[in-house]
Amino acid sequence: MAFDYGQVLGYTFLGNTGKDYLMALAVFLGVLIVLKIFKSYGILQLKKIAKRSKTPIDDLVIKVFDEIHWPFYVLVAAYLAERLLSLTPLLQKLIAYAILIIGAYYVVRGLQDVVDYLGERLIERKKKQEKIAPIAAVQLICSIVKALLWVVAIIFIIANLGFDVTSLVAGLGIGGIAIALALQNVLSDVFSSFSISFDKPFEIGDFIIVGEHMGTVKQIGIKSTRIKALQGEEIVISNRELTSTRIQNFKRMERRRVVFKFGITYSTPVKKMKKIPAMVGEIFKKVKLADLDRVHFKEYGDFSLNYEVVYYVNTSDYNKYMDTQQEVNLDLKETFEKEGIEFAYPTQTIFLNK
Repeated sequence: MAFDYGQVLGYTFLGNTGKDYLMALAVFLGVLIVLKIFKSYGILQLKKIAKRSKTPIDDLVIKVFDEIHWPFYVLVAAYLAERLLSLTPLLQKLIAYAILIIGAYYVVRGLQDVVDYLGERLIERKKKQEKIAPIAAVQLICSIVKALLWVVAIIFIIANLGFDVTSLVAGLGIGGIAIALALQNVLSDVFSSFSISFDKPFEIGDFIIVGEHMGTVKQIGIKSTRIKALQGEEIVISNRELTSTRIQNFKRMERRRVVFKFGITYSTPVKKMKKIPAMVGEIFKKVKLADLDRVHFKEYGDFSLNYEVVYYVNTSDYNKYMDTQQEVNLDLKETFEKEGIEFAYPTQTIFLNK
């Protein structure tokens, strides 16, 4: 007996003929073959092209598509094939829900790759600048964003499955508030770290004064900042305290204003006193990093005639400032010795009447 293909193609099962099932099968296999070619050959060719490209964006796009695996492709082929069939509402829903869940999974994975890419680029830039603190902040922000992506995806899936997510979102909000209250101090330090990272009141290597403490910033962490004091010990200060107090940052100082005084004896003649501003001016002409502002005979002291000198050091380096001040002091002593001018020191003269 000959096989009747017409009868098989015309046979109806679950509301669809054999021809419908055959067409759906052909679409299913055809889509799988196309996706297989794209997965095996197309992405490989794109990788070769990306290697010759200087921009890293195409590498990111290829990575996102390369991480999509067969469950997603099978579901896409099944979804397109079932469009040719009259399936029961339950089966249609199961296929739609499966595509929704797996599709959301790969969308989140792709967005996480984008977040990692942006974070890595920013971290590389900070490493070149040798800035450790922003690196920690960037890593924490990336982790938080990636976790939030999963939360949003789960809520999106639940909502599309037909459930009411209003109470769930409200519960998450209340839970978030409770956690925030419990971790208030820790979160305050974390957000202060973000503020330091982006506002940049100081950076690693800066010399700062915070209240009674001073030193060089060695590390800016998520919760605290470490400062190496002049005496050599390490000072750990919470980031919350740093963002709520006044900070003096000497690294940002382009030039330093210096005021110093010296006194000469009362026995110094007025003629020599008038020459002192010019003498000081000649001294500063030989000093490389300093610009003289003014020299004045300021006041009559208890035991000396006091002069005030104001000048600017064109550097923020404290050691260079001290070298400059030392040079000025030595030249001033040498000049006064040549001119016969004596520096005053505390003395007391007693006059007796007979």
